[in-house]
Amino acid sequence: MAHRFLLAAAALLATPALAAPAPQNTTVTPQFAHAIPNIPGKSLKAVVVSYAPGGTSPAHHHASSAFIYAYVLEGGIRSQVNDEPARVYHAGESWYETPGAHHKISENASKTKPAKLLAVFVVDSDDKVLTTPDAH
Repeated sequence: MAHRFLLAAAALLATPALAAPAPQNTTVTPQFAHAIPNIPGKSLKAVVVSYAPGGTSPAHHHASSAFIYAYVLEGGIRSQVNDEPARVYHAGESWYETPGAHHKISENASKTKPAKLLAVFVVDSDDKVLTTPDAH
């Protein structure tokens, strides 16, 4: 039994840091990145944002060139962009963010179930940082 415990502990320690959840219990996993051939200087990038129960992302801005389409894959996501009212989007629902938008709230609406969304960015190809948390 102790041998199995040691093997499990070693496996956990060997897990790459990129796979570990962020301090807010949120994981961002890149899915796709490709230049758009008929729009010079623009790229399409996609990430999956996975929220643990009660997980949140800090208030943030995206790259100033980014137009974003967000689609909820699982659970419910509470979101507030700019001065629009906060709203819970459920699996199958979506919203968009225009360039320069301020994403004030982005969190799992449930304290007991996970949630997941797909975020698709149309962004300047030179923009490498897609999300910048607000300075406090």
